[in-house]
Amino acid sequence: MTKTIFITGVSSGFGQASAEIFAEHGWQLVLAARRRDRLETLAKKLNVKTHIIELDVRDRNAVERTFKELPTEFKNIDVLFNNAGLALGRESAPLADVDDWDTMVDTNIKGLMYCTHAALQNMTAQNKGHIINIGSIAATNPYPGGHIYGASKAFVKQFSRNLRCDLLGTPIRVSLIEPGLTRTEFSLVRFKQDAEKEASIYEGTTPLTAQDIANTVYWIATQPPHVNICNVELMPTCQANAALAIHREPRK
Repeated sequence: MTKTIFITGVSSGFGQASAEIFAEHGWQLVLAARRRDRLETLAKKLNVKTHIIELDVRDRNAVERTFKELPTEFKNIDVLFNNAGLALGRESAPLADVDDWDTMVDTNIKGLMYCTHAALQNMTAQNKGHIINIGSIAATNPYPGGHIYGASKAFVKQFSRNLRCDLLGTPIRVSLIEPGLTRTEFSLVRFKQDAEKEASIYEGTTPLTAQDIANTVYWIATQPPHVNICNVELMPTCQANAALAIHREPRK
């Protein structure tokens, strides 16, 4: 039987690359994002049944309505890929814009919560399903300027673990992917379209790509039903866990 995946934040990066790889393997797609023009352009490229939804995951009522009103042929969701998320800014906490903090919390935490809860209503009714969340190594590896972004991804990590506890005894699976240094449109968004600042982060590196993450999503989603991939952490070869920072006072 044809399977269905619901992907949020699909207008670029991980979401778009994942839509393409699942389409290549004949899955039906429910694609959600805020930019309808990009949704329409992407849907035209994919040679599978596709349902597009202009959706801001921060809008709880819109999310609930979206899942309730899915067309019959798309209602049986096999996989929810909670991909929508963002980072904004790299300033230190005292200099950060609190509006940016609100946006990250509303998207990375609340949006993921709303989509997960709505999808679980369908999945528990059909007694099958798989939730795949995008976290980050920032959840466990702090860095200067990571404050709310890292904290929001720590929420995603612990929420994913707790979901597994709640769903124990059901066929519904939960997986978490935690990428390291990756270059997509995500980075330009973080630096508010400052291409020079964005480029400086990746100078001299070969970071992960959207395709790398999409391949991982597909691998996780296509494991046998008795296998739950709980957590995948991946970094480019040029990256490793950093040593703890130490501030040293100058000699007097």
